Amino acid sequence: MSKFWGTLALLGSSATLVCCVIPALMVALGFGAAVAGTIAAVPQLTVLSEHKGIVFLIAGLILAGASYARNRPEAQTCPSDPVLAKACMRSKKLGGVLFKIGVLFYFASLLFVFVLPKLMS
Repeated sequence: MSKFWGTLALLGSSATLVCCVIPALMVALGFGAAVAGTIAAVPQLTVLSEHKGIVFLIAGLILAGASYARNRPEAQTCPSDPVLAKACMRSKKLGGVLFKIGVLFYFASLLFVFVLPKLMS
């Protein structure tokens, strides 16, 4: 996977966490004053929250693009040198784990922000 898609995937999943999940979790745990203080200090965060549907759509598209880039045949090859091949495989394994964590955060965010509020109301 290229650095471009990896960076975009990281930014996309981070945006979903910052805009919606972390504030909602903090309020649910009783730390509403901390969230209010953070919003007062960084009011730009409310822009992400106001447009959370777009943020989630863009993050989902980025994660889909990163998945495509990871699974292309040319992304599966490693060098024939044993030392480089081992480093390549280790890097692919770590990248796969980090990608799966990002996808897990994304779907947990979707659940926490869009599904649970509908079930609770």
